Amino acid sequence: MNVLRSIIVFIWMVISVIPIGSALLLSSLFLDDKKLWWWFAVPYLRGVVEVARIVGGVRYRVHGAENLPSAQDNRRVILCPKHQSTWETFFFPSYTSHPLAYVFKQELLRIPIFGWCMGRLKMIHIDRAARANAWNKVAEQGLELMDRGKWVIMFPEGTRSERGEKGSYKTGASRLAVATGAYIVPIAVTSARCWPRRSFSFIPGVVDVSIGQPLSSVGREQVELMAEVERWIESEMHRLDPGAYNNGFKE
Repeated sequence: MNVLRSIIVFIWMVISVIPIGSALLLSSLFLDDKKLWWWFAVPYLRGVVEVARIVGGVRYRVHGAENLPSAQDNRRVILCPKHQSTWETFFFPSYTSHPLAYVFKQELLRIPIFGWCMGRLKMIHIDRAARANAWNKVAEQGLELMDRGKWVIMFPEGTRSERGEKGSYKTGASRLAVATGAYIVPIAVTSARCWPRRSFSFIPGVVDVSIGQPLSSVGREQVELMAEVERWIESEMHRLDPGAYNNGFKE
């Protein structure tokens, strides 16, 4: 039954992106990226989260929502979520009050429709083959986009981690925060409960999203700042999903 639900959700994701993505691409000829974001990207992403909830049984609850800066808050912000599955890549853009700019490898721009849309939405794509210039591009574009009202989102572990495991926390987000005076918002996410890494099958249940208080980067060192982000996220992960860390995934 779970497999059938999952297939339905993934079919909907693929089929629905074609008309919405095509409309976004056509509209990009005369609309700016913020309108494209709110009129096309957000409705699609919210739709995916809702279909996963209704059909796939993947519900969610948010803790600490009051810690997210408001729509009127003009601070530069970098979101640093735990990364366990694809679910959070859909959820955060559909939930936040500001448009988001992901930092991603430019190879994704080649994906028909989906990648082309990402290119139109003014995010930060980097060439991993040109590592020497990658940081300069992140810093330059990150500052420009944040000053235009966007929030940057970076997964500090870089890639998805297995449930109950901790990846290696990179300092890219804290380095950008220190360079631009941005605040970092640490976020714990237990999405692997319901959408395990490298899996195309949902497990009905609840994803907990816990949002920490924004951390100022003023006067901080990038390594020390990221260490604080790591401590908060991993401590919160143990609190939210103790079975993953202590009991061999027993609920």
